[in-house]
Amino acid sequence: MSYTETLSEEADQLWDAIVEHPMVVELGAGTLDEEPFRYWVKQDYVYLIEYSRVFAYGAAKAPDIGRMATFAELLESTITTEMSLHRAYAAEFGISEEELAATDPSPTTRACTDFLVRVAATGTFGEIIAALLPCMWGFNETGKRLAAAGLPEDERYVEWINMYAGEEFTELTDWCKRLLDEVAADANVGERERYRELFVTSGRYEYRFWDAAWQQEEWTI
Repeated sequence: MSYTETLSEEADQLWDAIVEHPMVVELGAGTLDEEPFRYWVKQDYVYLIEYSRVFAYGAAKAPDIGRMATFAELLESTITTEMSLHRAYAAEFGISEEELAATDPSPTTRACTDFLVRVAATGTFGEIIAALLPCMWGFNETGKRLAAAGLPEDERYVEWINMYAGEEFTELTDWCKRLLDEVAADANVGERERYRELFVTSGRYEYRFWDAAWQQEEWTI
């Protein structure tokens, strides 16, 4: 059994909770009001900026040139291609580039990205992978489950589902799983437990990110 297979119980609980969240349920049904999703799109733009920093740390801490190159490629593609696509997708909801750039991170976005960047800055290469995996696995699993349940009529939500359920994102998720398996194979018991802890914490933030959008969370003071 691979290391990521040993995470299946925790992972399934996390993905079940996300897919059962009312925002995700309504997204899959095509009945989701635009406002919480507009909130999600803007916060995700902020998230992607910090997410890119994690890839930069991954490249710096990679133990070999091949993995260094992969993280450098992910950094470049996120900053250029993915963020450009995100701006184009935001425009479909009437969100301008200026509005995206002016978005203040919500309390949950701040906490989530601070967690990821702190792990990347102070942790080992393996810890970075463990914290990153739910960011990919969670969206991939959500997209696949929603696609399997039947696509909604709103083409904008279909586009979101297809992107995260698609072959390219599935390949990225599988790569991250294999990488964690490789790193964990050489880790001691304490390190493997630390990877599990980081994986669960990151997965919980994935759930909170959806919930914050649903609540359209703001700072109280």
